[in-house]
Amino acid sequence: MSSKKLQASDTSGKFMFSLWIAKRYLFSKKSHNAINVISAISAIGVAVGTMALVCVLSVFNGFESVISDMFSAFDPDLKITVTQGKTFDITTPAWQEVKKMKAIDCFTEVIEENALLRFKDKQMPAVIKGVSDDFERMTKIDSIMYDGKFILFDGGFQRAVIGIGIANILGLGAHFIDPLYIYAPKRTSDINLLRPETSFNQVGTFVSGIFAVNQLEYDDQYVIVSLALARDLFEYDSTKVSAIELKLTNLSHQKEIQKQIKNILGPDFQVKNRYEQQESFFKIMKIEKWITYLILCFILLIACFNIIGSLSMLIIEKKEDIRMLRNLGADQRLIKRIFLFEGWLISIIGALLGIILGVVICLLQQHFGFLKLGSGYVLNAYPVIVQFIDLVLVFITVLLMGFIAAYYPVRYIQVDENLRENNMEY
Repeated sequence: MSSKKLQASDTSGKFMFSLWIAKRYLFSKKSHNAINVISAISAIGVAVGTMALVCVLSVFNGFESVISDMFSAFDPDLKITVTQGKTFDITTPAWQEVKKMKAIDCFTEVIEENALLRFKDKQMPAVIKGVSDDFERMTKIDSIMYDGKFILFDGGFQRAVIGIGIANILGLGAHFIDPLYIYAPKRTSDINLLRPETSFNQVGTFVSGIFAVNQLEYDDQYVIVSLALARDLFEYDSTKVSAIELKLTNLSHQKEIQKQIKNILGPDFQVKNRYEQQESFFKIMKIEKWITYLILCFILLIACFNIIGSLSMLIIEKKEDIRMLRNLGADQRLIKRIFLFEGWLISIIGALLGIILGVVICLLQQHFGFLKLGSGYVLNAYPVIVQFIDLVLVFITVLLMGFIAAYYPVRYIQVDENLRENNMEY
């Protein structure tokens, strides 16, 4: 037991001794000023690359948060659809059990179908979304209203709220006196080839508001109407819906509630959270973020190559010290560790400096918005959100690259020992 303690103590002592000499070499004055300059350039290069990584990842986090907030204003906490088919009956015992769950704050019935829009002489296809009266309470639709108000029935006329893309295509605005006509094929009768216009259901409605999610999937496709209008248009019974959208009382228990609802309804239904509803979009954003991260890592690796030159020159300058350490009994591993720590210290200094600068720049951008996006965007300035996990990832990345860059020149010390030469050759 005592021999193991002595061995551990000896290893720890060699480690601290190597680190102490590495720090002395890094901060001491060299005989050739070029080594100091190259070391400083190496640290600055690593700092700039690290700062760029922190800023770029934070900008991606900011955009992801902004877009997620926009989707959350339109998408429910949970959305339930049938696995096969279009519609389902909500009067079954399983659905009654779901309705009685205390974790559900809002239960919205939805009918979604494709239809044809006509305003004056312009036409276009769209997705009609009929919603029950509590849709406004379930979502944050008011926060994304571009023009007008969210009104689906004013007591006398049916109203519609359309996406800004549809408004631009049809030349529509809120409170226009001309009606917007919606056409849908009749489900309960055959197509009349002699008079095809009789094969469609038609309703007229007036636009009360225009929303802008800034996503083509919604802005260029969706028209929100009342559930009663959608049922008349598509000829659905009062018990039939195409989706149920839920608002939860506590989002912290979303996964448990989602799993519980799946167990109640069975495999015939899909229960999706907000991320799963926009899964493909968020996956694309993640891919873009990590591709950018890899590109910046290559740039950072090139910046770390300065460490190779700095260590190579330092090893040449300290060849007398290396010979002296060998004569004093230092083994090859200890000498190798000294210069490896030297390279790592340069990386650590550059990484810490870069992280500090990156965080400061991001905080300044958050509060003052120096970098503008320009006109035509929802935001005036680039959004940034600094995440601790990104800072840890960047720090580990820099350390790994610093190790690779430091190991390349250090390994030649081992070659020098194998050849048993008195002078170092490069």
